[in-house]
Amino acid sequence: MNRPATWTAPQGGKIRLDLQMVADMVEAGSRVLDVGAGDGTLLAYLVHGKQADGRGIEIARDGVTACVSQGLAVIQGDAEEDLKDYPADCFDYVILSQTLHAMRDVRGALEQLLRIGRRAIVSFHNYGHWRMRGYFLFRGRVPLIHARSWSDTPNIHPCSIVDFLTLAEGMGIKIERAITLNGRGRKVGGPFVNLRAEQAVFLLSRA
Repeated sequence: MNRPATWTAPQGGKIRLDLQMVADMVEAGSRVLDVGAGDGTLLAYLVHGKQADGRGIEIARDGVTACVSQGLAVIQGDAEEDLKDYPADCFDYVILSQTLHAMRDVRGALEQLLRIGRRAIVSFHNYGHWRMRGYFLFRGRVPLIHARSWSDTPNIHPCSIVDFLTLAEGMGIKIERAITLNGRGRKVGGPFVNLRAEQAVFLLSRA
């Protein structure tokens, strides 16, 4: 398989921890769609590191440009409008990494992911984490992750792990695997995981 000369393996063969957790859930050689591909870091890793047949969709032009410069098959589009145009079961995995909060219709997005893919992988920041709760309690301000102020934030539907589990159960979605991480990147679990985990990664399939 020819490798575009513009792609360089990450130092140590690893990528950002939450993206690595997502990548580890993907079987080598799979058909993958990365929804909200960003700058292509995850997709490039999957294509070149796991020999995936990878495609992507990204709403930001700069992100698409960054992806294409790496030789990745990424198109510009709005996932909430364009996913319905994909045929059912055309991918083995559909990935929604750190993008769930920006979806206007979260339920509809999950339905589309599991319609066009045999499995879906969803990751997000947990707004039920103790630091998020403390920030709001003691500062009286909305906790932010990717924005400088609340008026700039794309966070339309911030959710906690409990929120997501409740939604998945109500939609009849099967959770095949779940990984929850604290701020140091260590896996955490137990009855207080919604309080202790900063990030979560879920492997989903139709029940």
